[in-house]
Amino acid sequence: MPARFDKLLIANRGEIAVRIVRAAQELGLRTVAVYSDADAQGLAVQMADEAVRIGPAPAGKSYLNAEAIVQAALQSGAGAVHPGYGFLSENADFAQRVEAAGLVFVGPAPHSIRSMGDKAAARAAALRAGVATVAGSEGVVADAEHAVAVAAGIGYPVMLKASAGGGGRGIRVAHDASALRQQFATASAEAQAAFGNGAVYLERFVRHARHVEVQILGDGERVVHCFERECSLQRRRQKVWEEAPSIALDAPARAALCASALRLAQAVAYRGAATLEYLYDSDAQEFFFIEMNTRIQVEHPVTEMLTGVDLVKEMICIALGEPLRLRQEDIRPAGAAIEVRINAENAAKGFMPSPGVVSKLVVPGGPGVRFDSMLFPGCTVPAYYDSLLGKLIVHDRDRPSALARMRRALNELRIDGVQTTIALHQALCEDAQVAAADFHTGFLESWLETHPLATSTARLEKAA
Repeated sequence: MPARFDKLLIANRGEIAVRIVRAAQELGLRTVAVYSDADAQGLAVQMADEAVRIGPAPAGKSYLNAEAIVQAALQSGAGAVHPGYGFLSENADFAQRVEAAGLVFVGPAPHSIRSMGDKAAARAAALRAGVATVAGSEGVVADAEHAVAVAAGIGYPVMLKASAGGGGRGIRVAHDASALRQQFATASAEAQAAFGNGAVYLERFVRHARHVEVQILGDGERVVHCFERECSLQRRRQKVWEEAPSIALDAPARAALCASALRLAQAVAYRGAATLEYLYDSDAQEFFFIEMNTRIQVEHPVTEMLTGVDLVKEMICIALGEPLRLRQEDIRPAGAAIEVRINAENAAKGFMPSPGVVSKLVVPGGPGVRFDSMLFPGCTVPAYYDSLLGKLIVHDRDRPSALARMRRALNELRIDGVQTTIALHQALCEDAQVAAADFHTGFLESWLETHPLATSTARLEKAA
């Protein structure tokens, strides 16, 4: 291996930091974890070869502090920085600062993040590559009145989306001009708070669409895809359940979708791991590119279970200067995989975050079961960050078998001391429409409006 570095700093926390530590150590690299005061005893800190404090608990003073992270890398002797997902992972200025310090950024070049990580710019690149996109603004909208003018040509409902980020933040749907004016400031403020950039753009809101995404890997010259994931079960634009393959796609649609993703990734000479996200209309069998995530995704284990490709290792190897180790014909999907996100939230109380101390942990096992998490008995779940505790992933020969395995694994999983979304996923496993994969991006929120899981406590509190 032509090593350009032998020590890797992980500029993140939680389960993704643990995941990266494991991949790097399997590649023979030494690892450096960073931590805030709230994460001093975190699992990644315990597992890494070294750990460096980067600031107090608030993310703005720690995990979003680019200078502190670069200094930690330099002081520890790390030769590279892996950003994980969220925080600074799609911040082109951070990537440029890392490279300016003589370090390797494990991800795309800064100019790629600017051109493709910026959602509005990515739409323009897709159009140049001949990839279909949802009707929307050409670039960001300057203000509320500009948004109203653009929406008049698109037609309502429309969706405001953060140009600089993802993860469901900075997104608002408006059904008329009045609502659009009201929602503009809210969407922009949320985008500014989450990503340090309040720019937003406009898209036509596609009702009852499926959210399907394609995983790609590139080395700057050659690109391969690792097939698609179905991510339509969402709450407030946040994914909660992912699976692969998508049951909505037949073979021709799958081939066309993946070819579209390759075409766009090749057009920008992409390097690293990325996900191209699409809206898919299964009735019309049409798909529309919506954005590109220039980083590893939360839901990457679904693809790893389906294809056997270790995506985190591959992106580290690319950063080490190796040419892409995979040919397209080497990547063969087998069976079906499902992932559910386990959050520290109380579904019966509006998904209120539930920080605390994990008093007991029972992790499910058996064939085809994987649990990626930051948890251990006695660990603290802090109140400062995203509520994700971990992901439960299963694989089996087909979707019905995978669903049965997920049901069994959820019944085994036990996390005491904090409220979790385990019960939500148990209920979804029993739902007839979920079993039939008969859902779209609006399904879960409608389901929650009437399901006892999310309404029982509210009724009890009202009666009291």
